[in-house]
Amino acid sequence: MNEDIRLVKRNLRDRIKKMRAELDPQVKAQMDDAITDSFLSSTSYTRSNVILTYVSTDIEVSTERIILTSLSDGKKVACPRCIDGTREMEFYCIDSLDDLSPRTFGVREPQADPDRIYDGFGRPVCIVPGLSFDLSGYRLGYGKGYYDRFLSRYNGWTVGLCYSACVQQRLPHGRFDRAVDRLITENAVRPCNGGKSGPKRRV
Repeated sequence: MNEDIRLVKRNLRDRIKKMRAELDPQVKAQMDDAITDSFLSSTSYTRSNVILTYVSTDIEVSTERIILTSLSDGKKVACPRCIDGTREMEFYCIDSLDDLSPRTFGVREPQADPDRIYDGFGRPVCIVPGLSFDLSGYRLGYGKGYYDRFLSRYNGWTVGLCYSACVQQRLPHGRFDRAVDRLITENAVRPCNGGKSGPKRRV
């Protein structure tokens, strides 16, 4: 059964990566703008003072305007950095996109400055990456497990950003997988019932 689930996930990853890579750049930009606008006007954003966000790659929903707007609005912004030799990551606060440089898997990451590590302060919202999400908020990641490990000990609000064409009715997931609390596509903002047992504090 586990092997079957791994095969299903691998095939779905391949299909969605291909779909995203073939998106017309102008169409992708329009969808990115719509998703970003919805996030920036959501209570998840307006009530938080710390934004934990992935740094987008070419096939992901862009987070650049979210980062820039958050900084301009006086919010703390922290981005993940993978810990060498592990499948763990830590978040470090940044002041601009210039604080990021290509590193693990070519993804831009912040420097490992102990004075800038995010240690749980404030009212955070975490923007969780995913190739696909289902209607309950469960995600299909890249299969490395970095975010799964982080989310297992994170106690704040979570939001998934995804193109509607990549949303599935239901994704296979395990008992320890954590659904996001809200899913935002270019067409809708959806509360996710899979996340009902998630964070203890709302933002």
